[in-house]
Amino acid sequence: MTYKEQSTSKLVTYFIIFLTGLALTACNGHADKDTPANGSTDTNKIIVIDTELSVEQSVELILFYPDDKLSNIHWQQTAGENITLLTDNTKVIAFTPNTPGEYGFTVDFSVNGSASKTLSQTINISETANKIAARLSHAVLSDNKVSLRTSLSASIIPSTLTWQQISGSQIDFSETNTQGDLAIFFNAPVVNKDTLLTFKVSASDGDKTYTDYVAVLVEPALTIASNAYLEERVARVYPYNSNSPYAEKLVQCVYSNTLSSSCTLASLPLLAQESLSLSVNNIMDRVVVSHQWMGDRFRDFLINNDNNNDFKRLLRATTAIVISYDIRPSFYWVATGAIYLDAENFWLTPQERDTINEAPDFRADFGNDLQFVMPWRYVKDNNYATEFFSRKQRVARTSNDGFYRLASLLYHELAHANDFFPSTEWFIHNEKTRILDAATSTDFESDQLSVALPLQNQTMRGLAQVSFVGKTASTTQKSYLPTDIKGFFSPDTATDSYAYSSLREDYAMLFEELMMQSRFQVFRDVAITDQPTGDNLSAQDYIVTWGQRGRIGEASIKPRVAFSASRVLPEFDSNSALAVVPAPIAMTDGDDWLENLAISPLSINSISRQRSIDITTKKNHPIPGTYRYYQKALPKH
Repeated sequence: MTYKEQSTSKLVTYFIIFLTGLALTACNGHADKDTPANGSTDTNKIIVIDTELSVEQSVELILFYPDDKLSNIHWQQTAGENITLLTDNTKVIAFTPNTPGEYGFTVDFSVNGSASKTLSQTINISETANKIAARLSHAVLSDNKVSLRTSLSASIIPSTLTWQQISGSQIDFSETNTQGDLAIFFNAPVVNKDTLLTFKVSASDGDKTYTDYVAVLVEPALTIASNAYLEERVARVYPYNSNSPYAEKLVQCVYSNTLSSSCTLASLPLLAQESLSLSVNNIMDRVVVSHQWMGDRFRDFLINNDNNNDFKRLLRATTAIVISYDIRPSFYWVATGAIYLDAENFWLTPQERDTINEAPDFRADFGNDLQFVMPWRYVKDNNYATEFFSRKQRVARTSNDGFYRLASLLYHELAHANDFFPSTEWFIHNEKTRILDAATSTDFESDQLSVALPLQNQTMRGLAQVSFVGKTASTTQKSYLPTDIKGFFSPDTATDSYAYSSLREDYAMLFEELMMQSRFQVFRDVAITDQPTGDNLSAQDYIVTWGQRGRIGEASIKPRVAFSASRVLPEFDSNSALAVVPAPIAMTDGDDWLENLAISPLSINSISRQRSIDITTKKNHPIPGTYRYYQKALPKH
């Protein structure tokens, strides 16, 4: 099943989501103070913001030198149960200890480009677990997106949760009901020197009140120029492989607010121009990350999960791979020739997930005025192909748990790359040509599809602009019922409503669905349902008017699938794959989205068991998804 993925783009006001609660007093040994331990205004030291530290509670150490420029930062643990430091090269480290005792750390760094210093810090972790934990303290650049989350023990009453800012430039808070969500969001203020924002979170179990502190270190950043390609602040990133031959130019060419003109193919050639038989090492030389673990996970995926070499081959049409905590949703961008991947696809531990920004998708309210939705999901053996992991449950997952989600994403985004840079054009461009100019110098493969085998329904095109681009729905569009949409969509040859958002998306959707079905026997569901309203909605609230599993099996759609797949990945025998694609399976009109999960022909025992699983996982799959992909526009300049 898919879910509304999260991203913030042009948040006009600082937006913080939190649950209102009672005025609370502190206890359980956590002092109710107006300032955290050590005082947030102290400088040239390591700051520990909590008075007392407990197991299962986030602990943070902050290197605070606001009047100096620090570089070559390296944290190291010197005592205590082993902790994995996921941000050992930044001014803030944060982690969640599971074992009480004394822990020691050192940090080496350079001051103003010359003097080297070493500081050390010892902390004591209590064995008495606090019932509330705020995560995750970290460093950000001015105007970066920020998200913070609170974990509560089962006995805590969620409605008693309160957030309070203790120090730093004042954040403009606003309130909203988020159905029990315990996260807050805002854009970091613009500062001219390192500034520490500290927050206190409190909640009660009806008997006692518990508190915790969390901090964000905001670092100054240059003003973004009016001609910058990336107009919103992006995170600080670095080459995964510091020895890469492209290390000096990689970040500047793909993920920097100072980028104002597309790099040339001489500076950053397509991977295909380096080699047609790429090794994992070749690819990792082009990876940019905000956290080292993200690159580690991507490397593991290529080594262990690309058995058909599909992704290595598809990556030949790219210049780089960017994985950062602030990318949401994922996208391919022709301006740089790179793909940008949401790190949510790669985490394995709750600590890794803590480092990822979870701000809401800026498109979340698009289409709310319409009377229908068109959810989709990937299914294997009458069950969701990918399990949903709530952030409220701090659990680990294996690489297999997220494999199909990541595979389908890569097939889609890399189809875009091979649309702009098909294999027939990898070696025809002069190396002095800018990447953007090379990509747009010829007709796109998706343009040719739209001429040879076009989609017909213009009403669906208009509705896609409402649902996916954010245009205001007309009175007529607001009047359409699910039965009307069935009449528009089902006779046409699109595989999903998103295909109507642009010619590029139509092309990529066809390829993605075929590859998932052919390689992994994972089928794609698409449906037309009503749009229910109210709180605590689940998949059972969406009633299906029409739906299909494996829509690419329609005879009228197969030629379009063959057109796309044969061009995106010529090494793949798309004709043979299509020859064994079965006819679509119809969903049951009147059943809800969850009941329509078990529609493939399995044994009676399997179906009975599957329906039992569906009901127990209702809360794990609360809302059918409609968003996942994003087409980033060309730069304005």
